[in-house]
Amino acid sequence: GHRRKNWKVRKFVLRDDPAYLHYYDPAGGEEPLGAIHLRGCVVTAVEDMPDTKKCDVDNILFEIITANEIHYYLQAASSTERTEWIKAIQSVARTGK
Repeated sequence: GHRRKNWKVRKFVLRDDPAYLHYYDPAGGEEPLGAIHLRGCVVTAVEDMPDTKKCDVDNILFEIITANEIHYYLQAASSTERTEWIKAIQSVARTGK
């Protein structure tokens, strides 16, 4: 996460109305732990991140920078999944409400 130095597994749900990426505890629970407002955000692939071990990230990171300039770093399960997430979030950032 952007506020912690350790990685946590989260379940994500992308919504376009309103344009948010909600995240949940993967062990269960109906209420989201938080949300990232995507309208006007920038999302990019991250090839190298300081303060992480190379074997931990394996070039599957991406970054979301919100309109308020809050940085979120997320790790996908694969490079293909990372590309899919980036495309989906970019689409919602442009067209979501």
